Amino acid sequence: MRQIKDNILNTLVYLCAIFTVAVLVIIVGFIFINGIGLITPAFLLSDYSASGQGGILPMIVATLYTIVLSIFIATPIGVLAAVYLQEYAKQGKVVKIIRFATESLAGIPSIVYGLFGGIFFVVVLGLNYSIISGSLTVSIIILPLIIRTTEESLKTVPKSYREASLGLGATKFQTLYKIIVPSATPGILSGLILSIGRVIGESAAILLTAGTVAKMPTSIFESARTLTVQAYLVTKEKGNIQEAAAIGIVLIVIILILNTLAKLITKKFNKANY
Repeated sequence: MRQIKDNILNTLVYLCAIFTVAVLVIIVGFIFINGIGLITPAFLLSDYSASGQGGILPMIVATLYTIVLSIFIATPIGVLAAVYLQEYAKQGKVVKIIRFATESLAGIPSIVYGLFGGIFFVVVLGLNYSIISGSLTVSIIILPLIIRTTEESLKTVPKSYREASLGLGATKFQTLYKIIVPSATPGILSGLILSIGRVIGESAAILLTAGTVAKMPTSIFESARTLTVQAYLVTKEKGNIQEAAAIGIVLIVIILILNTLAKLITKKFNKANY
């Protein structure tokens, strides 16, 4: 009877794994089959044209601007908040409430963040529809993810590291700066990889804060259109699935490149620490 149960469980596990891989292959295959025909140097490196003959270079630049700015804003805030919660704050009701709040923020739909960003950053602060407004909004969206992954990374650092450092006369700050954070860096970078994917995939929040101007941005205070917003608009307004799929290919490539770079950096940190 036990052998039968084990066989059933193993079968279910393999079926779930096969199903997951199959769904991924189907989605990626659909995007590549429909969009690969449009991937040309002219499509990638030309300016946008309303006639449909132009390229998506302004959208690529706007997307990269948004990624860099949002990660630059959210990372120090998220990491420092996680360090405080894990290393300095007394573990009690207040910390539990803060953790509950961050977890709740992670579950709020992005459209709600977009409405908030549209009111606060665009109108109240007077930043108007701009890349900086979109980046500030997206940085709030990814903040809970960075805090949570950083906290979990700090928890994996052995307690003996802290005790040994303090026993040798180092201060708590020196222990944190030279021992704990470097040891937790690979996990923190993994959280940043997930955050980059979240930034690239945002469309509703960006649409309501960065706008839809399809021109090459020359400043972060100008309105711009990211790749996801462009994919949404060409699908909604033109029904052009081929162009949307081509944009999807570009997004996949950007994610793969950024993830590869992050993993290489993580490996270097792992070698340096061990």
